[in-house]
Amino acid sequence: MREASGLFRLLGDEARLRLLRVLARERLNVTELTGILGLAQSGVSRHLGLLKDAGLVLEEKDAGFTYYKIKPSARDDGSALWPLLEAQFERAAADATVRADDARLQEVLRLRKENFETDGGPDARDARQLVPGRSWAAWSRALGLLLPRLEVADLGCGEGYLAIEAARWASHVTAVDRSEVVLQRARGLARRRRVTNVIWKRGELERLPMKDAIVHVALLSQALHHAYNPARAVAEAARITVPGGRVLVLDLRTHAEDWVRAKLGDRVLGFDDDELRRMLVAAGLCEVKVGVGARRTGDPFTVLVASGTKANATTKTRRHETKL
Repeated sequence: MREASGLFRLLGDEARLRLLRVLARERLNVTELTGILGLAQSGVSRHLGLLKDAGLVLEEKDAGFTYYKIKPSARDDGSALWPLLEAQFERAAADATVRADDARLQEVLRLRKENFETDGGPDARDARQLVPGRSWAAWSRALGLLLPRLEVADLGCGEGYLAIEAARWASHVTAVDRSEVVLQRARGLARRRRVTNVIWKRGELERLPMKDAIVHVALLSQALHHAYNPARAVAEAARITVPGGRVLVLDLRTHAEDWVRAKLGDRVLGFDDDELRRMLVAAGLCEVKVGVGARRTGDPFTVLVASGTKANATTKTRRHETKL
């Protein structure tokens, strides 16, 4: 009875139940679990230690990483415990916290597939993809070398990862975000990576601290759903772009994951394809294209990629003549 009492006290913690639930679906490391659950790494490690001591979780090493998974004997010991847990996990599938855990798990798995180092273990799903040196990061940097030395704006830059990547091929990058705290972290990252061709500015997407027609490419990467007025933000991106320049948008297709409002600060639950197209056209952009940038089975989020060209005098005349 003492053993059963200790086990039930252990399972009377929401964080530990969430840990067991995601580990029942995938083998994960501490860093991945921290991102999925939104808990401090020290807390995750402590919970894992307790679950490991109770014989519910197994720790194993693989290619220099430490992973955790449900101990096979915990599932197959013939007791009613694991079927009871599975039933509860299934019943909680519609809970907002659980749905958030599932969405972040899908994002972790997506990142794994793009990272050879962490997806190259013996249980990798598609060995044909595990070619040393093959990565999306390397390909994006290689393609960047094909571009001319452009003036670029990263709008809603966050902690600056995209701005710093763009700085590899751009002549100059202007990165804008509304949060001074976030911009401080971005500046620190740029210093550590010795990137000197980025200017960091504080400002709102709907009122950019930039002059008209000064960049060749304006990027809105996963920023538009944070805008107070998305249509106005697109119009501002078009305003600062030179005639013949491009506005490029990466954002989410309309979804029903309402938990992102509180957890991630999203103001809009994605955009319909036609809605996004109309915003770009209304901003005075032509040659507008909208398509799927990334989609994964079981993931509630689909990434849309949209682009448009800032009309110049020739384009405007041609459009006018066509209407006539």
